[in-house]
Amino acid sequence: MPERIIVRQKNTFEIEFLAADPHAHDAKDQPLKLVSAIHELTPYGMMLAGLGSCTSILLHTYAQNHSVDLREVELRLSYDRVFQQDCETCEEGQEYREQINKDVVLRGDLSPKERKKLFVISKLCPVHHILKDGVTTSSRLVAEE
Repeated sequence: MPERIIVRQKNTFEIEFLAADPHAHDAKDQPLKLVSAIHELTPYGMMLAGLGSCTSILLHTYAQNHSVDLREVELRLSYDRVFQQDCETCEEGQEYREQINKDVVLRGDLSPKERKKLFVISKLCPVHHILKDGVTTSSRLVAEE
């Protein structure tokens, strides 16, 4: 169940999302198309869009506050389950880990030092930290009023 999404944001904060058809048999190989409505994304696509949006907003905000000529950010994100090849208990069930890959494309008149700094900053968005470090979630059922 691989998911792929591209998040593009200009320095004017205009944003667009491209994703594969979530209903396609093999979304991994499907061409990406412009997303016009939220229901076109799966929950995994929404998670990737949230990560990409948070990252691009953070990068553009930093660039504007530090006079860095960042014109556009493109984030190529993918989610997949990576199955272990040599597991000791394969008979008991398939073991896997979930993985998100994020390629960062920075467009603008940027020096190598600015590119490196922006790449470091791209890992500082709050959604990145939640996904990397985890967050405790509690749920409760509330009676209707």
